[in-house]
Amino acid sequence: MIVLLLGSGGREHALAAALAKSPALTRLIAAPGNPGIAKLAECRAVAIDDLDGIVALAQAEKVDLVVVGPEAPLVDGVVDRLNEVGIRAFGPTAAAARLEGSKAFTKEFCARHGIPTAGFRRCRSAEEGHAAVDAFGVPVVVKADGLAAGKGVIVAETLAEAHAAVDHMFGGALGAAGAEAVVEEFLDGEEASLFALVDGKTALFLGDAQDHKRAYDGDEGPNTGGMGAYSPAPVLSPALIDQAMNEIVRPTVAGMAEEGAPFVGFLYAGLMVGPDGPKLIEYNVRFGDPEAQVVLPRLKDDLLELMAAAVDGALEGRKLKFRPETALSVVLAAKGYPGDYVKGTEIRGVETAEKRGQVTVFHAGTALDGGRLVSAGGRVLAVTALGADAAEAQMKAYAAVDLIDWPEGFCRRDIGWRAAAAAEEG
Repeated sequence: MIVLLLGSGGREHALAAALAKSPALTRLIAAPGNPGIAKLAECRAVAIDDLDGIVALAQAEKVDLVVVGPEAPLVDGVVDRLNEVGIRAFGPTAAAARLEGSKAFTKEFCARHGIPTAGFRRCRSAEEGHAAVDAFGVPVVVKADGLAAGKGVIVAETLAEAHAAVDHMFGGALGAAGAEAVVEEFLDGEEASLFALVDGKTALFLGDAQDHKRAYDGDEGPNTGGMGAYSPAPVLSPALIDQAMNEIVRPTVAGMAEEGAPFVGFLYAGLMVGPDGPKLIEYNVRFGDPEAQVVLPRLKDDLLELMAAAVDGALEGRKLKFRPETALSVVLAAKGYPGDYVKGTEIRGVETAEKRGQVTVFHAGTALDGGRLVSAGGRVLAVTALGADAAEAQMKAYAAVDLIDWPEGFCRRDIGWRAAAAAEEG
């Protein structure tokens, strides 16, 4: 099969690495890709928001399957555009991608279908937002309705913070994403991520993970897109996974089909696990980043074959197989991230780090400058290691991190600390 992979981040590098293992793959093309992906695929300079260019590239290369990595082109309807010209695409249509593209849609969908989630109010004005904050009290969560590049969720501890968050959302800082907002009750518990592979009617458990959102050790500092992750998530027991699949994921898949927008692709459920069991925080309609870098290396099955089966609606009766090891990934970011940071600084030692056993360095925000590998984003690399348990995976990942020479970068030194401590005690 000739496959076109859309995207340029660490998630897409992890997808490329998994796809490259498939005996069914004849050519892998990436648009636009990155230097890590370029070792596995032919990269083309087509941006992910250039839907006309994506369709033209897929047609010119006679692509058999397009795999969409990021959320924005899915919400914008790239799968619809490809299907219109007869090209198979793995990912949800624009109607199904509303599960990520509109927080209000998802909350109201959950209410219609009895899916456990936090109480909420949909707010179409700042006045409605302020009234909702007063009604819920604090702590409270204020979310922009649309895609906001990870900047659209504020957990407010005080009323002043909550009202400021409402003013921020409706003040135009987030553009169209903040034209509406959702104010919802704060859920207490431990967060985890659950992933499913969906073909429109059948949902298969694809793995679970926990990530670290805060920038600095000890869960201090500003929220980021994710500074590291590990899989599996100790908080999600087999019983809780079954409960989440049966009470949250499968009713969502059935509900979307019932409402005329069948979901095909990766469905990512952000969960809060509390005393009442798992509740849905939010959905993403694609793989997480950096969760893909720890879930996909544990998958034993042929990812390309699974994606083709999902597009064909042929997942029923399957059960996926996983490696028993724990995977742990440490993100190296540019100093200053998630605030202002400098691009174009040189990175050395990646090849040396990758020579360590069971270690992969996934590229997220890199570029080549005259043969030199340089930074080109905030989150730049994700160093992933496999180990017998979280403690061993953590040790291997940080040993590889220490071989990378990048003075302008930083990382957290405590990724997976809770799981590693539990492994050492056990």
